[in-house]
Amino acid sequence: MAAEKYPLEGVRVVELATFIAGPCCTRFLADLGAQVIKIEGPGGDPYRKTGINEGRPTGDLENTSFDLENANKKGLCINYKTPEGREVLERLLATADVFVTNVREKSLKRHGLDYDSLKQRYPKLVVGQVSGYGEYGPDKDLPGYDFTAYFARGGIMGTMYDKDSAPMTPIAGFGDHPTGLYLSNGILAALYRARETGRGDKITVNLLHSAIWSVAVMLQSAQYGQYTACYPIPRRDIPNPLTMPYRTQDDRWLQLGVPAYDALYNRCMEALGLPELKEDPRFYPQSHLPAHLHTFYDLLVERIAQQSLGEWCKILTDADIPYAVTQTWEELLEDPQAWANDCYYKMKYPTGQERTLVRPPVHMRETPLPEYKRGPYVGEQTWELLPSLGYTREQIESMLKSGAVEQHPPREYESKSLD
Repeated sequence: MAAEKYPLEGVRVVELATFIAGPCCTRFLADLGAQVIKIEGPGGDPYRKTGINEGRPTGDLENTSFDLENANKKGLCINYKTPEGREVLERLLATADVFVTNVREKSLKRHGLDYDSLKQRYPKLVVGQVSGYGEYGPDKDLPGYDFTAYFARGGIMGTMYDKDSAPMTPIAGFGDHPTGLYLSNGILAALYRARETGRGDKITVNLLHSAIWSVAVMLQSAQYGQYTACYPIPRRDIPNPLTMPYRTQDDRWLQLGVPAYDALYNRCMEALGLPELKEDPRFYPQSHLPAHLHTFYDLLVERIAQQSLGEWCKILTDADIPYAVTQTWEELLEDPQAWANDCYYKMKYPTGQERTLVRPPVHMRETPLPEYKRGPYVGEQTWELLPSLGYTREQIESMLKSGAVEQHPPREYESKSLD
């Protein structure tokens, strides 16, 4: 018998989540072939309306950020706090293999949607929950976004900057995306076991732990109290100057990437046009470097500033020295290496515009890349999904009239200045 086209065909996922981390998780499951039904509350996911924060048009007709997290999903808009809306949600859950949410635990318990309640009704259901700070501890009920739980509380903003400068400016989605993929990883394992045993499970991932995992290497080092791990740290005190960014003659930044200092030191000095520093006992081996660290750093700053970025790229590529250009987002959108590896796809919008969207960073050799459809408009699949759950036309019309379910046409496209 021929294999299924996509590995999760036949799997139904119900998503009750807003913004990024939860929807990012289920978007990846949709890429793998699952039918993902996105449940939005009255008025729709607030993430639909963040265009002004990201410098893109408002409205649903060209909502690249929403589509990034919600491509290939079907959409219902339900007020599950009403008896009729709750019945719709229960009928969906009864047909689902996976339920993903980022609703806070207190609210889930209040509405009988917490895992302990759900497993009594749906023992095979796999429940995935993402939160800011986890299930336990004094801060478990705090609201959490990646700006706060991941960047700030998670030890990134407080450490990863030049001590003589200011913390980095965080951006939306930076912590949400890895957190969402971590959640999908656990869901896939639990789904496999549910198919084998008939028992569901609850998978939890939180933004704080995701950030802690991201900085885990330095957390191990910080326990020893050495200055090299006491971040934030001035640039000139970084213990390995061959892992630093340097400004070129044409005011670009070039990132060196030589963590194996001793192994590549002499080759680096040759490539950088500093052959007189090969075997220099002040700087080599690395155990000699701390006493002369600032001198070496200043030499590199001066030398790299003498040539252009293009010249350095050729020199370092020919010498097989690890490096990268510190690209802007505009450059990254045109990066031929990214396009060659299917990092992107093109989405055509009703506005007539074609925009570049990003694929999740997981590729399968025997599974074709999905053909993308935009995310659903608010309640777009009401008349497709509710009849499949046993509702009649009269019942659907009644629920639309009462507000138990909603279906809205796309908001008008607007292009507004931020001035």
